[in-house]
This record gives sequence, C-alpha cells and structure tokens, in this order.
Amino acid sequence: MGMLDGFRDMDFLDQITLLNELTGSKDITALPGLLDLLRRPLGDTSIDYMVVNALNAVLSQHEAKAVEGLASGHIGYRTLCIRVIGEYGFTSAAPVLTSLGEAETDPDQVLEILTALSRLHDPVSLPLFRKHLTDADAFTSALCIEMLGAMGDAPSIPALMAIVQGNETDEAFERCEVTTWKAVEALAAFGSPDTLAFLVDRLHHKNPTVRRIITDTLVRIGEPVVPLLGARLESGDTDEKILSANLLGFIGHRKGADILVSAMDRGLASDPNVKYAVYEALGRIGTMKGLICLMDGANEKDDLILMAVVMGLERHVSPGMIKALTALLTKADEQSDRLAKALIASKALRLFDALYEFEGAAAALMDALAESRDAEILVAFREKLEEIGGERAEDDLDRLPRAESGMRKALAADDSRSMLALHRAILTDLGFEPLTAANGQEAYNIIESGEVVEVVVTDMNMPVMDGMELVERLRATEGYENVPVIMVTTESEASQRNLAEKSGVTAFITKPFQPEALKAKILEVLGR
Repeated sequence: MGMLDGFRDMDFLDQITLLNELTGSKDITALPGLLDLLRRPLGDTSIDYMVVNALNAVLSQHEAKAVEGLASGHIGYRTLCIRVIGEYGFTSAAPVLTSLGEAETDPDQVLEILTALSRLHDPVSLPLFRKHLTDADAFTSALCIEMLGAMGDAPSIPALMAIVQGNETDEAFERCEVTTWKAVEALAAFGSPDTLAFLVDRLHHKNPTVRRIITDTLVRIGEPVVPLLGARLESGDTDEKILSANLLGFIGHRKGADILVSAMDRGLASDPNVKYAVYEALGRIGTMKGLICLMDGANEKDDLILMAVVMGLERHVSPGMIKALTALLTKADEQSDRLAKALIASKALRLFDALYEFEGAAAALMDALAESRDAEILVAFREKLEEIGGERAEDDLDRLPRAESGMRKALAADDSRSMLALHRAILTDLGFEPLTAANGQEAYNIIESGEVVEVVVTDMNMPVMDGMELVERLRATEGYENVPVIMVTTESEASQRNLAEKSGVTAFITKPFQPEALKAKILEVLGR
C-alpha cells in the first residue's frame, strides 16, 4: 500500500500531519500519490499548497526523477520540475532543459526554463540564451543578456554593443531600458580591451541614466580602464574630458593622478570645466605630484576652480603645504583675499586649524569668516575656534556674527563638494538658508522630510539619482509642481536640454559661470 492510500478520506488534521511528514522525510515512494493529488487536487487551498511543497521536497533529493518529470504532459508538474532543477542545481538536466526550451513557444514557460538554466551555468545552454537575447519580453531578454555576460559568451558581444548603441537613437534615448542596463554590466563582465574601450567610448551616452550606469560600472572595474580614460582625456570633446577626469578621481589609482598632472602640464585642461574636474580628481587621489599641481592651483582666479583646489588640499594637509599657503595668505592682495574666502566657503576646517597658528594667515582667514552669513559655516568655525582656545581665539570669536534665524530656504544638489560650497555662498548672499545634497536622492529625501524651499539648484549628472530624475519626482510631489528648478550643466548637446525641459526644469545655467550669473538666474526665476 502507498503512503497516501485513503488520503482523500482522511480528516483535515491527519492530511496536514501526513504531508508534513512527507515533506520532512522526502520519501520517493510517495511520489505517485503526490502526483495524483497534484493532477486531481482536493480544492482546499492549504492542502493543495502543501502537496506542492511535499513534491518539491521529494524531488529535491532525487535528481533523476526531476529530470524525468520534464517530459510530463502535466504543465504544473513540468513547471515544478523545472523550478526544482534550477533551485537545487541539477546539472544533468541542462541538455534536456535546453532542448525543451528550443521547442517551447509559450513565453511564460520559456522564462521558467531560462531561469532554471541561468542557475546551472552550463555552456550547452548558450545558444538558447542567444536566441532570446532580443526577446520581446524585457525580463526574458535581460536575463539572457546577464547570463551571456556572466558565462563569457564572446559571440554575443556585437549584439550586446548594439543594444547599448540602440538606446542612443533619437527614438529611444529618452528612456533607459532594463536591457541596456544589463548589456552594460554584461560587457563589463567580459573585461576585454574591446568591451572596456566600447564602454569608455560611451561615457557621454545620450541617456543620462545609462551614462550613470556606465560611469558606476567603470569605477567598479578600476585600474584596467585608467589608460582608456587617459586616452579619452587627451582626445575627447569637452564633456568626455570632464567625465574622464571625474572617473580617474573616483577610481583613485596613482596612475590616474599621473595622467591628470600630465594633462595639466600639456595644456589639455585649458577649458575651465575640464580644469575644475582635474583639480577635483587630483584631490581625491592625493599623490605627491598631484598635490604639487594643486598647490599651483592656489593661484587660480576662478572662484569655483579655487574651491576645488582648496577641497583637494583639505584632504591632504602637510607642513609644506601650510607653509606655502601661509605665504600666499599674507600677501594681502586680491588673490590672498580670494583664497581666504575659498577656504572659509569650502569649510576647510583642517586647513584652518593648521593655518591659524600663523598670525598673518589667521588674520586673513578671520576677515573672510567675519563676512560670512552662512549659519552652518559660522557654527563650524565657531566650534573650531573654541577647540583651538587661547586669547587670540577668544578675541576672534567675538568678531563672528550671529547666524540669522527664520531665513527662507533653498536647496542645492551636486555630487561635487566644491560646487556645493559655491552654491552655499551664493544662496546665503541672496538671503537663503541653503540646504545641500550630494545627489538627487539625498535632495528628494530633504523634501520628503517636510522642508519647504523656494528654489532648487541641481546638477544634471549625479550618482544614485541624477538631476532629471530628481526634477521628475519633484514635479510629482504636492507643493513642488511649480517651484523653480535651475539645472547646472556642462552639456553641449541640445538633446540633453530638451530632455531636461521635458522633466520640468525651469531654467539652465552652463558652467563655467560667475557667482553673479547664478544669482541673477535665481532672482529671474523667482520673478525679482
């Protein structure tokens, strides 16, 4: 007699108990009875669910039976066998599953088969993954793309490249497809010179989300892409040079610093935006050559570039650097005033702490600090002076203005700390309390927390969430349908601005810009 003989006549509790026992014992002799219950269910949801669980448990210990079940005419049992094979990695099933997939026409069954095969990683399945690489169903296609990359299928590389390129056409660039995202990751998984060069060539992909995915992917790859980025820094257009410099900084390899210094020495960073990106990147890496280059940058006249220099130096304070900065600050000329203001606006507390020891440098910094109306900066430096202590520090504390309360608020989002520092200074000068965020997600979190702002200034290209997605979310948020949004960009392509306008951007300002230009733009969008 079989274990399940008379099951249909048992009490509910006895049925539950027996199915639980079978699930635990995984007794293969119960398979025929369980199959009968699957084909002719009792109609009780709990019992029918437990039958499936018991079948799963039994098949999990009997690979041959699971493979045999692929030939079943019962669609439910066949699907269960497919899932068990994938879940438990029954590799002997790969050829049978692949043959089944080749003949299958039902999209749901195709996805079940491909999902199971994706867990087996058997090369025999590669032709099936290639067949569905451009499947009409995006999830099926994405799964195939992912597996072809993970399994290193070189013949699929041209098709993967075509997917990424196809998302740049006039008809497709406004939306980032999941297949494009997976194609970028698959190409990166190959890690070959050709696939990496292809991704670097797409640094300025027309779709901003794809661009962010490529950027994040290249940073994860790291050192192997450094020479390719160096070549792009030398031969690319302005936007590509900026993006290449940014990536070299984020990767943080000393070879990247050598490339950046060489670019400065050879005049490849004459464009202000490129120069700004190079200084920011050198600050992130912090090699000796890079710091010498940054010290040369302390003589820059542009406010934003000077802030990038200061923030780079702030990360790598040294006695030689402090001596050189002290000499610059005590010249009492326009550049020393400019440098002092950049140090304060950048909230460079480590540099301030080291420079304060020298009376001439301290006097220049205190003059700049006394002019600030930024509450956050005043609080930070007040705490630093209290920490330093002494009679001179006490006198300087008395010079500091008190932060104003009840100010109107404005929000600035940018992944560059120096750009955010410039935004803080500009917004404070206009009488706003500045709220700042390092990416669109942080900015939106501020809004979701209940903060009310009168104007938003955002960068276009940021990690985590870019400027366009931020604007789209703001426009869908109650109370922010019409709040002015200014997008700061270095973009040269009209298509990018058109895309931003569709997301709801009010106005643009293009780098490089002088602080007065952004002030005027803010007043313009506020109707003042």
